[in-house]
Amino acid sequence: MPQRARILLLIPHLGGGGAEQVMALVARGLSRERFEVHLCLATQTDVAAARLPPLPAWIAVHALGAKRVRAAMFPLLRLLWRLRPRAIFSGAPETNFLALLLRPLLPPGMQVLVRQSTTVSAALSSGRLPGYTRLLYRLLYRRADCVICQSRAMAADLASELGIGKEKIAVLPNPVDMEGILAARKRAYAWKGKGPHLLAVGRLSREKGFDLLIEALAAVRKRYPEADLLIAGAGDEEMALKEASRAQGLEAAVHFAGHVDCPYTLFPGATLFVLSSRYEGMPNALIEALAAGLPIVATPASGGVVDLLRGRADAWLTERISAGVLAATIVQALGRIENEGKAGGASRRVAAFPGATIPPPALPSARPAN
Repeated sequence: MPQRARILLLIPHLGGGGAEQVMALVARGLSRERFEVHLCLATQTDVAAARLPPLPAWIAVHALGAKRVRAAMFPLLRLLWRLRPRAIFSGAPETNFLALLLRPLLPPGMQVLVRQSTTVSAALSSGRLPGYTRLLYRLLYRRADCVICQSRAMAADLASELGIGKEKIAVLPNPVDMEGILAARKRAYAWKGKGPHLLAVGRLSREKGFDLLIEALAAVRKRYPEADLLIAGAGDEEMALKEASRAQGLEAAVHFAGHVDCPYTLFPGATLFVLSSRYEGMPNALIEALAAGLPIVATPASGGVVDLLRGRADAWLTERISAGVLAATIVQALGRIENEGKAGGASRRVAAFPGATIPPPALPSARPAN
């Protein structure tokens, strides 16, 4: 039997965000025959408490237990010299910077691959990142053997913004847990009321645009008085969003589910999935909803989102990012869904649910960005 390639996957912790979900799926999807997989968690000590499906027993987990990612520098360096993996694959911005900062100190021949989870230009112009972040990107990303983006638009943006050669950039879609999506139908969320039911999933932060969606819902209810909205996610904006709901008189129509371990259970019964983001990379929730066959309304939050949804029969892109345009697009989509339901079109979408699939990526090979 040929010797397996030793790979180390690096993230801050398991559970919570999309980056963690992606890396857990990658870890579970890698071939045991081809790879010896090690998963390093920079800030986690209790792996059993992670809110994700369990990892296969053959994957070695190393929990460094640092208080912050940057505090994991020396424990990580010791681990890498002890294991000497062929490649490191980092899946979150802070661990990307850490791995690339350590690059000159790593054993010779060790490759460093990093996953870029957001559109760089949008993230840097948002005003939410420290001023030195652009410098970190420019100085450190050039050290990577490969930067993995989820769409060609994201890859082009990264090359333009940071001046990185396209030969160092690869495009790989995020993996999707189709088995989990299909299994979730057996324990589906019980939607209440007539609806239509709108579903949104993501961190409760300004870039996700949930304030715009709440404002849009008030306008949507003028046409669909029983329309409601379920927002699944946690974050710093929770109190502000609840206050916005009260200010719009929507306390009974907007429901906050908090962090949901398995958002797939919310898909059955949802009339429409809404992505209201001001800017994005390639959100997992959108890809999962698409794979599940849900009709989608989305803002043009990134070139990747536009490329993914353009031309799809059950997807509507807003012309711009505003509450008014979002409301009009949702009403248009609901009207089409309503008419298709009367004509039997709804059964077509349900039938698409088990058949949709997006294959997981293989490491370390990738498709170069053009």
